[in-house]
Amino acid sequence: MSFFKKLKEKITTQTDSVTNKFKDGLTKTRDSFVGQMNELVKNYRTVDEEFFEELEDILISADVGVHTVMDLIDELKDEARRRNIKDAKDIQPVISEKLAEMLQKSENETKLNMQDTMTVILFVGVNGVGKTTTIGKLAHRFKQEGKNVVMAAGDTFRAGAIEQLEVWGERVGVDVIKQQAGSDPAAVMFDAIQAAKSRKADVLLCDTAGRLQNKVNLMNELEKVKRVISREISDAPHEVLLVLDATTGQNAMSQAKTFSKSTDVSGIVLTKLDGTAKGGIVLAIRNELDIPVKFVGLGEGMEDLQEFEADQYVHGLFADVLEQAEELAEED
Repeated sequence: MSFFKKLKEKITTQTDSVTNKFKDGLTKTRDSFVGQMNELVKNYRTVDEEFFEELEDILISADVGVHTVMDLIDELKDEARRRNIKDAKDIQPVISEKLAEMLQKSENETKLNMQDTMTVILFVGVNGVGKTTTIGKLAHRFKQEGKNVVMAAGDTFRAGAIEQLEVWGERVGVDVIKQQAGSDPAAVMFDAIQAAKSRKADVLLCDTAGRLQNKVNLMNELEKVKRVISREISDAPHEVLLVLDATTGQNAMSQAKTFSKSTDVSGIVLTKLDGTAKGGIVLAIRNELDIPVKFVGLGEGMEDLQEFEADQYVHGLFADVLEQAEELAEED
């Protein structure tokens, strides 16, 4: 069975609304990246060294990341030799296939580590990436699933951060545990855990600071918060989700490297993916940091924070190419 048919079968087992969200959310990246690739295929009838050099430039311009691009180009060259691919248009499905392999390295890696008792999720990331909004949207998602949710306002340093989380709490009907601005974040976490336990919460979502006087101070503060959580619940936090802004491209990669060195990041939330033509950053993060992307922001609405699906991402990126390939396959 061809890669296209397998991909279509996987996609059809999921809802049309999810497929459409990924397709619509990746419009800017698709128009830029796949548009350039289609031009490349038109300009180069045969797959040669010059073709791969041009493809390399296109991938780098989509923020796929230099190391990831080099790995991908090497694999594509090997595959082209192995399958004896000479025609440039025949390499497009192979690119899609390799991207899907890079994005999802094992089954269920993008699923949250949910517990039978209370699940504690710690959110980290710099200010301005959409961390608090992400927490609010996830709270809404869990509430829709019938879960009892509590949020902890652990970003006590940023002006307005506590109020912003409270607004989300009112909006989605979730209790927010807080202290005064400037309070010790670790003390907020202690209170939040006690409150969540007493309310028999299923999920505790913990906001954290995104900026202190310097990077070292921030990482020390996050470590302190984690220690308090682990002391109260031995195996918590069950997830440490790093929130990154997709529109910042390689800057997001730098942030991911910094946070993953200092905290045990278990997954990435990539916001504003719909707002960038450089959605290739998903690949760079997954391949170079070996951290799964668990959620992506594909719009402004509460329902627009989507669980990341590698197949949906590839389909959203190559939807037009896949449809053309399917038509050609039927003609053959």
